[in-house]
Amino acid sequence: MSLLAPWALSLALIAPAIIALYLLKLRREERTVSSTLLWQRVLRDVEANAPWQKLRRNILLLLQLLVLFALVFALARPFIHTTGIAGRNLILIIDRSASMGATDAGGTRLAAAKAEALRLIDQLPDNGRATVIAIGGQMEVPASASTDRRELRMVINRLQLRNGGGSDLTQALALAGALAARDDQSEVAIVSDGEVQLPDKAELAAEVHFSMIGTRSDNAAISALVLEPTVGGQRLFAQATNYDTHSAKRRLIVELDDQLFSAYDLALDPGGDRSIVADVPATVRVASAHFATHDALPADDQAWAASPGTDKALVRVLSDGNRFLQVGLGSLPGLQVSMVPTTTTTFTETAALTVLDGVVPDPLPPGNLLFIGPLRGSPLFSVTGELRFPAPRPAPGGDPVLQNVGVADVHVLRAAQIPKPVWARTVIDSDGGPLLLVGEQGGRRIGVMSFALHESDLPVQIAFPLLLSNLVSYLAPAQGSAAAQTTPGQPLVIDVPPDASTVRLTPPSGPAVNLQPQNGQVIWTDTEALGIYAVEIERKGAPPLRRAVAVNMRDPTESQIAPRRQLPLFQKGGRAVGGTEERVGRTELWRWLAGLALLMLTIEWLVYQRPALLWLRGRLRRRAISG
Repeated sequence: MSLLAPWALSLALIAPAIIALYLLKLRREERTVSSTLLWQRVLRDVEANAPWQKLRRNILLLLQLLVLFALVFALARPFIHTTGIAGRNLILIIDRSASMGATDAGGTRLAAAKAEALRLIDQLPDNGRATVIAIGGQMEVPASASTDRRELRMVINRLQLRNGGGSDLTQALALAGALAARDDQSEVAIVSDGEVQLPDKAELAAEVHFSMIGTRSDNAAISALVLEPTVGGQRLFAQATNYDTHSAKRRLIVELDDQLFSAYDLALDPGGDRSIVADVPATVRVASAHFATHDALPADDQAWAASPGTDKALVRVLSDGNRFLQVGLGSLPGLQVSMVPTTTTTFTETAALTVLDGVVPDPLPPGNLLFIGPLRGSPLFSVTGELRFPAPRPAPGGDPVLQNVGVADVHVLRAAQIPKPVWARTVIDSDGGPLLLVGEQGGRRIGVMSFALHESDLPVQIAFPLLLSNLVSYLAPAQGSAAAQTTPGQPLVIDVPPDASTVRLTPPSGPAVNLQPQNGQVIWTDTEALGIYAVEIERKGAPPLRRAVAVNMRDPTESQIAPRRQLPLFQKGGRAVGGTEERVGRTELWRWLAGLALLMLTIEWLVYQRPALLWLRGRLRRRAISG
């Protein structure tokens, strides 16, 4: 046992003063007299009564000394070392991502994480405060530097699973590091199963504790379920993946429009997958699949797919004739390509994407734009010169637009020199400047390819159709089959025709909502629930359009549920963060001592008032007898 304020023990010197008061206390014998007039002379000589007398046994003195010693010891703040939090500033990071929905010991990992977090809050020192950071999807800080333990318990108990967005620790660690730098008595506690995304290098100037949650690793997932249009029908593609280190068997049940279609028995190797392809009627609108039995993570044991339908997105191409663009765009599913001359200045139809091949019209067409080989600048970018024989190379960071696309073998004769605008990011770079830019500005997506296709050998490279597909997917999102599904946490972007008046959206759970189109689309951001989101587009003087969007959990990181026992982080002193460290904290005892002092004080008062209490008791008894 140790003391936080040992100087308070000096207050025990009050005890001799209390004892002295008892030694100096005048003791008189009670006598009944007829009058006090004859005793005035005696009362003047009362001080002559010998003050320093032998100390007699006195229960009141003993109780008062016990009260004093209990209060003095409480003010000294004694404590004992326990396993727990020692710092007064706790920064608590709680993982609420999809993998925390795995079931361990009869409950979810999130429930266990909440229990662990509440235990850490209870271990805070009396003057301690805590900040709660929730990761999983969008990072949130529901409590900041709070000393109110009731508030802290409430915000922890309110945490709910987030099916989408992953669990990225980068932002949370940056915030925790900034908060810890303000107080050298800070500690960081991470409560998670360890399936998190970490920064390349992370070191915090504070003690870091990792509370590992979870034990199981057995999980298989429906990693893909897609409906694609074919000639005269549709094709269903389903894939199951085993994320465990042991082989697994699953029965996959497929339903079409809520009617049983087929069941497949799958044998899955460790880390392997199995795929199923089946032809289904063109009239099928929704397909669903689920495992007959659940494993440790039920969320990825089910999936849905919505038919993209027959509606095609309009891609308008302003060109004097470009066979490469016409064939390349025409080969992409779900697109209707319209070739228009470069002299066109009026646009009556709403296009999902307008491709400007070597032309910069004034004014620019509405909607999303892709510039190819611009000859001059525009309000969106400027052209400052020409590049000769630029060597293309991918921009650092691995942009999604270049997924599965190699540009090392692409040769460019000449390109426009375009400084990177503030709204853009570089996808393909060169020594002289960017060759491909993409970004968002003014609510629309824009792409700029600084060279004309006929000034390069890109159209004859295998990278061309892949790059074109990726560009269309980015610049015209939610088109074709991609419009029929997304992942939790990602907003639904639904393009609507110009005559649309109202869009009625029905989520998997909850009532339908009416949305008003803006700029030819509606956006719905609450996509945490898994399942089918039904969309009905009301049009003036025309029958409504019906669509559906499937929201599935397709995150391999979250499906890989085997808990990680150690995080590659470094804490104060350069030590690695492990999940089995014993935290040494302290538990203060002053509350118990203060309670003991209050109890002793109450007993002392009762003893002092005993004669009066006995008299009152006797009077009440006599009144009861006489009554």
